[in-house]
Amino acid sequence: MPDLTTQPDPRRWKALIFIALAQLMVVLDATIVNIALPSAQTDLGISDGNRQWVITAYALAFGGLLLFGGRVSDLWGRKRAFVIGLIGFAAASALGGAAVNTGMLLGARALQGAFGALLAPAALSLLAVLFTEAKERAKAFGIFGAIAGAGGGVGLILGGLFTEYLNWRWTFFVNIPFAVVAAVGAVLVIREPAEGRNPSKLDIPGVILATLGLVSLVYGFTRAESDGWTSGSTIGLFAAAAVLLLAFVVVEKKVKAPLLPLRVLTDRNRGGVYVSLALAAIAMFGLFLFLTFYLQVVRGYSPVKTGLAFLPMIATMITGSTQIGARLMTRVPARWLMGPGFLLAAVGMVLLTQIDLDTSYTFVILPGLLLMGLGMGTAFMPAMSLSTHGVQARDAGVASAMVNTSQQVGGAIGTALLNTIAASATTDYFKSHMAPGADQKLLTFQSMVHGYSTAVWWAAGILTLAALIAVVCITAGHQGGPAAASGDAEDAEDFVPVMAH
Repeated sequence: MPDLTTQPDPRRWKALIFIALAQLMVVLDATIVNIALPSAQTDLGISDGNRQWVITAYALAFGGLLLFGGRVSDLWGRKRAFVIGLIGFAAASALGGAAVNTGMLLGARALQGAFGALLAPAALSLLAVLFTEAKERAKAFGIFGAIAGAGGGVGLILGGLFTEYLNWRWTFFVNIPFAVVAAVGAVLVIREPAEGRNPSKLDIPGVILATLGLVSLVYGFTRAESDGWTSGSTIGLFAAAAVLLLAFVVVEKKVKAPLLPLRVLTDRNRGGVYVSLALAAIAMFGLFLFLTFYLQVVRGYSPVKTGLAFLPMIATMITGSTQIGARLMTRVPARWLMGPGFLLAAVGMVLLTQIDLDTSYTFVILPGLLLMGLGMGTAFMPAMSLSTHGVQARDAGVASAMVNTSQQVGGAIGTALLNTIAASATTDYFKSHMAPGADQKLLTFQSMVHGYSTAVWWAAGILTLAALIAVVCITAGHQGGPAAASGDAEDAEDFVPVMAH
């Protein structure tokens, strides 16, 4: 009979350094290019019509291939998938930094998204199998959750610094040292038990349906932002996404080795985490977008000053994750951290709805950002941990992929939905306040601020809904027990020997 009391890997904390480094690289890459985009557009002569594809190419590849990437990491082994993802991401980043035309840059962004879809679920699932003791798991996921939440803000800061003091190409080149250090560290430090793999045959129909369905969904929201919600292309993409994803569910019920075992989704706690994180991503991505435009366009902040304006939020997000979420996760049920955390962040957003043409950063924007960071950090940490808590080892990769999928799809929805709301409110305000002799420039700025404020009100409402879903749908107790204490309890006997390495 095998020994089930094997001591944890003594190098697991060193492994966390390299896993966290890789996660930071993937998350910050989602925003670091945003600030550099105007410079890249001018340098490469990218048309206004193709400009959005610098962002969209990454989002489509990343969001569409996440489930496939999660399943591949279960099949190949998380360490191997992790290292291959890092090497590929570094190569794609080098290609993007060296781009000489639009096609080369867009291809590099798509490759970044594809390798990111392999890397992100491998990183989270490695964390799940390396840390199984409750207090250690809480601390490890606290660090990981802080990075996952704060990475977008770090991307804004680095994007501003590189754009202002170097050039836009460094927003790509900066990934190379991150990836090289993380890959070398992973090879030397990370050990993963072979028993944790899922050797089942790859579900090719599931891969095709899931990838096409997610790409259609993400692209549908992108087209909605530019073409409108009632355009034929938008409706067609949403209809295609619905049909493809419905077919995917039918296939997953029937195949012997599904790409996404439905047991991962039907667990009430994990389902609640996925939905609430998706809603939180809608609110967060939208806010980053509007606040960046407000600070740069309306207030005239430089790229660096704009990035630094987000720094206090990152500090409180790390505090909420490591000092509140991590400390209380083993004592308090996840819903009583996630619900109040999302509500606190929503209060911060309500403060940010008060912006006008000369709002004080110190007395309005700063308190809003501090509350948002503290709330999101507190909520993200137990959510990240619960998303893989109790899942079978063979499903850890695909369960991790679902966390990233929910955030990525939520981000795509947030950017499109809230941008549409803001644009509509801006237009209505401009038309209703237009009068003979009115100062057009002043009215334009007032209209923009009104549009941003309206969209942030919606974001606050969406975040409140995320809090409600977390409190109602997530019923698991605190995560102070063994890793198999919740979730797929019927498979606990399979889970424990694999995970307790």
